[in-house]
Amino acid sequence: MAILRIRTVPDPILRQKARRVTSIDASVLRLIDNMIDTLKSAGHGVGLAATQVGRLLRIAVIELPDEPVIVLINPEIVKHEGERVVEEGCLSIPGYRGQVKRSVSVKVKYRNREGKEERLKCDDLTAQVVEHELDHLDGVLFTDHLVEPGKLEKIEPEETEALDVASPTPH
Repeated sequence: MAILRIRTVPDPILRQKARRVTSIDASVLRLIDNMIDTLKSAGHGVGLAATQVGRLLRIAVIELPDEPVIVLINPEIVKHEGERVVEEGCLSIPGYRGQVKRSVSVKVKYRNREGKEERLKCDDLTAQVVEHELDHLDGVLFTDHLVEPGKLEKIEPEETEALDVASPTPH
């Protein structure tokens, strides 16, 4: 597979809304595989949306430590529960993190790579990553959700080990 270039701010594609996938064909499957390889090669991300690699398609991949990869095609959040403040970063905004509000749990419906509709109820970090990646598909960045607008923390390269969507921070 191929490692794709991850688009970074201020690339205008990051602010565009992705289109629904109408057919899961060989090109879509190749894109998914390339996105997974790209995410793994980034070394510190846990999620990647197609817009981040320059494709305006509603596809996201998530890989949390010690968990299988989740492929979301045409994902939609159908239920949110609770609210918490978490620290977040993004492969498209390297070197920065900030505090944002995210749901405690979400239920998402989507198609898997075989085209079958599935639903996933997730909480904590998985819910956070789902919200983060779906925001990308709508042209929204985590910086749009900062608890304190404009307040980002610069981080050193060695701190990026668990960056692209990090861990909960108490209120």
